[in-house]
Amino acid sequence: MNVKLIAFDLDGTLLDDRKRLPEGNLEALRAARAAGVELVPATGRILRAMPEHLMELGLFRYFIFANGASVYDLKENRNIAEAGLPPELALRICEYMDTLPVVYDCYRGEWGYMTAWMYDASPEYFAEEPEILKLVKNLRRPVPDLKENIRQVNLPLEKLQMYFRPEQKEERARQLEELPRRFPEILATSSLKNNIEINSADAGKGRALLALCAVLGIDPAETMAFGDGLNDIDMLQAAGRGIAMKNADPRVKEKADAVTENSNNDGGVGKEIFRSL
Repeated sequence: MNVKLIAFDLDGTLLDDRKRLPEGNLEALRAARAAGVELVPATGRILRAMPEHLMELGLFRYFIFANGASVYDLKENRNIAEAGLPPELALRICEYMDTLPVVYDCYRGEWGYMTAWMYDASPEYFAEEPEILKLVKNLRRPVPDLKENIRQVNLPLEKLQMYFRPEQKEERARQLEELPRRFPEILATSSLKNNIEINSADAGKGRALLALCAVLGIDPAETMAFGDGLNDIDMLQAAGRGIAMKNADPRVKEKADAVTENSNNDGGVGKEIFRSL
């Protein structure tokens, strides 16, 4: 396979559970870039949430952010594709989430936003995800009322996210099925044990990958993609070779072309990249 582009999720995929980059992955990324391969982080995060140690490597120009709501060109400092949630739709979803035992936030532009009392209560929802709690606390701006903030700013959102307490796994699974039925205009996925991520149905990492390939003149058959979560499935299916992590959700493994021999903690991405070069 002649690989011209490799896209990869970050959390649970390229990064280990402590959000560090395994040395084997770093070596593989550098080797791939030296061979002329385009390297594309494809994440649910936004630019501000990118780990500094990754950005300092200087290996990436293009990014897929917020589950495909943004395809970003770092060199030109602009989005080359966008698929946001309209404010009116976001408000309807927020009103529904108010009926559930959850807290929620949104990404818009360079920041995340969260109703202040939910921001203060967020530690209750991340007892099993301390590293994610740090990201939430650092990257969300508490506002008096998120719905009112969405009304006033009146701009599309990259995504909405809701969070469940650790004991609410069954309710989370039920809502993953219920949300698309109530709101057919959305894409509902998940990347963590306790979250649901809500994007426009026009987003998705897979669509974003295809849009980037079109801009770069790359045949999707000449791409590889790595992921571990439900929000990675469409990207794995869009790529020429979609590879699930050993530690991936079983539903992701079912849709992938292959599964890594090693987990995210053991440099699984890097070992597979070296096989393809």
